[in-house]
Amino acid sequence: MPLITAPAVTPPDTGGGGSTPVPLPEIGYAVATYTDPTGRVWPLTDEEVGWFTLADGVSGLGAATYSLTSDAHPRGGARLRYAQPQPRAIVWPLYVYGESHNEFIGRWRSLATAFTRTLRDGPGWLEIARPDGGRRRIAVHYQDGFEGRGSKGYGIVSDYVAITLWCEDPYWIDPTDVVVHRETGSLTPFFVPYPTVSSSQVLGATTVVNPGDVIVWPTWTVTGPASLITFTHEGTGEQFTLDPTAVGHGNLLAGQQVTISTDPPSVRYQNGDNWVGSLDWPSAVLWGLSPGDNSVTFQLNGSGPGSAVDLAFNSRYETA
Repeated sequence: MPLITAPAVTPPDTGGGGSTPVPLPEIGYAVATYTDPTGRVWPLTDEEVGWFTLADGVSGLGAATYSLTSDAHPRGGARLRYAQPQPRAIVWPLYVYGESHNEFIGRWRSLATAFTRTLRDGPGWLEIARPDGGRRRIAVHYQDGFEGRGSKGYGIVSDYVAITLWCEDPYWIDPTDVVVHRETGSLTPFFVPYPTVSSSQVLGATTVVNPGDVIVWPTWTVTGPASLITFTHEGTGEQFTLDPTAVGHGNLLAGQQVTISTDPPSVRYQNGDNWVGSLDWPSAVLWGLSPGDNSVTFQLNGSGPGSAVDLAFNSRYETA
C-alpha cells in the first residue's frame, strides 16, 4: 500500500513559525495563523509543524455577501432600500502528516479539538499577515469538514481536511487599535497676565479618521472631572449625553472614569457598576464612525485639569 510520508518534526506547544508567505487565493502572498479559544496559536502556512494549508482550496476571503432589500420602481427596475451583510463561510483545506501513525493521529486530534472547541468556548481567530507587516483577522466558529479523505492510503500517516469556518461578523478587522485621545488644556486665571476666558466646556470639535471599509462602533472612556458629557457626530447630527447624576453618583471627580461601548451598548463605571441609565434615553444614539473623515464634537461640562476622552476602535475591512 503506498503511503504519503514526511520528515518527522515536533509541533510547537504555543504556535510560532509560519514566517514564509505563501500565495493564497483572493489575497496574494500571506502568512496565516489560527488562534483557538484558549489563546494557543496554530500556524497554518508552515510545513515544518506537521500540517499546512493547501492554498488551491482556500475560499471565502473576498468581499462579504449581501442580502439586498429593494422596492419596485414604477418606471421599471427597483430601488435599493437596504443592504444587509450576511455571515461569511471560509473553506480552509489542511494537509496533516506525521513520521508515524501515533505522531500523525496526535496532531490530527489536536487540530480537530482546536477548531471544534469554538462551538463550546467561543470563537477562535483566523489571522492573515502580509509581508509588509499588515494584519487582518476574523472571528470564526467551526462548522464542518474535519473528516479526512476516507480512501485507501490516507489516515495512516497523513490525511486531508477541508474545514468550513462560519463567521457571524463577515468583516475582517485590524487587530491594532486606533486610539484618539483628547484632553483639556491648562486653565488660565482670568487676570493673569491679562483678562482671559477658560471655558468649562472643553475638548470641542475634532476629526476622527476611520481608515477601514465599513462603519466601526467605538468604545469611549471618559476621565473626570466632568458634570455632563455630550458626544455629537456633526455629519449625521446624532448624539448622546451622559449625566453621572442620573444614577445617583454626582459629578465625575478627577481621575474617575466611565466606559461607553457602542456595540453592544453598555455603560460601565470604573468599578464595573452598570451606568446605562446615565444616558439620555430615548433620544440617545450610540453612533458609529463611517469610513473616512468624521467630524465629531466632545463636550465635557464642569471639566478641569485631567479631564479627557479616549476613543478606541478596530478598523473593519471587506477582504483579508
